Amino acid sequence: MIALGLIETVGYATAVSAADAAVKAANVEIVGLEKVIGVNGYVGVTVHLTGDVAAVKSAVDAGIQQAENVGQVISSEVIARAHSDVQEKLLSKFLVKEEKPKKKTATKKGRKKGTTNKKNNSSNSSESSKKEEDASKNDNGKKA
Repeated sequence: MIALGLIETVGYATAVSAADAAVKAANVEIVGLEKVIGVNGYVGVTVHLTGDVAAVKSAVDAGIQQAENVGQVISSEVIARAHSDVQEKLLSKFLVKEEKPKKKTATKKGRKKGTTNKKNNSSNSSESSKKEEDASKNDNGKKA
C-alpha cells in the first residue's frame, strides 16, 4: 500500500534537514516540495514523501525529530492511501523535477571557438617554405 507523508516546516534549511533524515531512516522517496510565504511571515516549506505505510510513518517521525533540532515544525501527516485526485490535482503542482545531466562542450582553455593552433599570418607560411628550401639546399640531393 502506497502512503503519502508530509512534513511542514518553517524555513528551507529545516525542511532539507527533515528530508535528509527521512530518506535515511526508511525506504521512501521525496516526490515533492512546496514553498509558501505566510507562516508568521516566514517561508513555510512542505516536504512530500512516498513509500509503503510503515516506511513513510518511520520516515516522517525521523524527519520531525531532526527538523525540531534545527528549526520549527508546523505540522505533519501520513495518509495511508491518498485518493488519486489528491495526487493528480493537488500534489502534482509541487513535484520535484529531475535534472538532466548537462552536456559538456569540447573546448580547450585559452582557445577561442573557430581558431586553431596555427597562426594565420603570412609570415609563417613564407618562413615555412624558406626552411624547406634551406633544408633541400643543405641536402644537395644526398641522404645522410
